[in-house]
Amino acid sequence: MSLTRLEPDWWLELERSYAQRVAQRQELFQKHGKMVLDALPGSELACKELMEMCLQFYAARYPGLFRIDKENMVFHNGILGTKTDLKATSPLHVLLNNVPEDFGIMLRDPQDGSYQFRAGTICSSLGWHVGTKIGMRLHEIHEPIPDYKEKMQFSMDRYFAKKPTDKAIQRGSWGLEVDQPLFMPPGDPHEKYRDYQASELTLSRCNLRVDWQTLRRLPLSAAVVFNFKGLFTPVEEFADEPYVPSIVLKVLREGKKSIMEYKNTWHVEHVVIPALEKFEKEQVEKGMVEKDWNVHTLDESPFFPGWEEKWHRMQGF
Repeated sequence: MSLTRLEPDWWLELERSYAQRVAQRQELFQKHGKMVLDALPGSELACKELMEMCLQFYAARYPGLFRIDKENMVFHNGILGTKTDLKATSPLHVLLNNVPEDFGIMLRDPQDGSYQFRAGTICSSLGWHVGTKIGMRLHEIHEPIPDYKEKMQFSMDRYFAKKPTDKAIQRGSWGLEVDQPLFMPPGDPHEKYRDYQASELTLSRCNLRVDWQTLRRLPLSAAVVFNFKGLFTPVEEFADEPYVPSIVLKVLREGKKSIMEYKNTWHVEHVVIPALEKFEKEQVEKGMVEKDWNVHTLDESPFFPGWEEKWHRMQGF
C-alpha cells in the first residue's frame, strides 16, 4: 500500500488552487447535498474535534492567512476574506467552507469492535459518494478492491484497533483520467469515457490523478480519520521528469491484471503508452536516464532528480 510516515507540518497543505477548490466544493454540496456531506448520530464529538484540529493547524501553520478569535469563536480566513461563526455553523460545514480536503470519520462499534464510516465531507470520489458508503464497516467499504479480503482485511482491522494518536501515515492512490474529474458519482456522464478508447483523444487531455491520503487517530473521540485531496498532473509533464515515464510504463505493462482492471486505465492507454515510450527514449538520448537502467521505485520516491528546481519554476520563482 506504500504507506509512509506523515510529517505533521504537512498535514494540510495550501496550494494555488485553494480558493478555486473551496468554491468547487461549495458548488458540489449545493448540487448534491448528502452525497458529499453527511453525519450519523453519535459522530458529533468527532466532527467537532476534527474541525478544531484543522482550524488550529491552519492558524498555527499559516498565521498570516488564518486566525481564530477565541473570545467570539470566529474563524478569520484571510485568503477568502470570510469570517465563520463557529458557534452557529456545524463542524463539517466549517470544513467544507475553509479546508479543501476530504474527510472520512471512522468510529468503533462498541458491540463488535469494527470500525464504521460515520461522518464525512467528500467531494472527490470516483464511482461512489458519501451516501453509498456511510454506515459501512471498513471491509464493506473496500470490498471492490482486488485482494483486500484475502490479503489486507485482517491486518487493516487490527491496525485500526491498535492505531496510536502520534503515528499518522500517508500514501498516494493513483489513476489516469481524461480531463480532471474531481467528483464522479455512479451514473455521471464522465464515466462513459472509461468504456472505450476514443480515437480523437489527445495527450493534452490525459492526466495522472493522485489522491494523497493521510490517516490518523483523534485523541479525544478516538475516531480514525481519513483525509485526502485529489491532485492532477498532465501526463505531458512527465517529459522532463527523469525516470518517471519508465516507471509508469512498467506499471501499465506489468501491473497485476485485477489491479489494473480496477484502476481502469485502459481507456487512455492507446494515447498515454506511445507518449511515455517517446519520453523514455528522449530521456535516454539526452542522458537524463541511463540506457540500461533497471526500472524500480526511486530511492527518494516520489521525488525525481531535479524535482525541486521544476517545482520552483512552476511556482514562479
